[in-house]
Amino acid sequence: MSKIVPVEDAATVAACFELMLQLRPHLGSATEFVARWQSQSAEGYRLLAIHDGGKPVALAGYRIQENLIHGRHIYLDDLVTDQSHRSRGLGQRLLEHVQEIGRAAGCGRLSLDTPLSNALGHRFYFRQGMLASALRFNIPLTGVE
Repeated sequence: MSKIVPVEDAATVAACFELMLQLRPHLGSATEFVARWQSQSAEGYRLLAIHDGGKPVALAGYRIQENLIHGRHIYLDDLVTDQSHRSRGLGQRLLEHVQEIGRAAGCGRLSLDTPLSNALGHRFYFRQGMLASALRFNIPLTGVE
């Protein structure tokens, strides 16, 4: 497996679309994914990838945030490993790398959200030493979720 590299241009983001679709099936197209990446990048979102044979096989999207509850922290928006590459330590490598980025940026914690239905994800996070500390409640503000 190759090293962890930043994804920094639209063409490379588009090449990650099929993999991101495994995590975010609501994304309609590579064009939509690139547009969202561009918008989020302007607000601090960063995307990392691990490639195998030139193809992205694991991704992590994160941002540095600050709020009253967590102070300065790193938020993990996205973490996905291709189904055919799971259980090889790629998710753990990305998670550890994002933690290192957070520490270097003066963050006091890493946080993420995962659906209650994601039992396999929960097991992975527990194995990484993470604990569930809250429930997130949502209400749609438009007819589209």
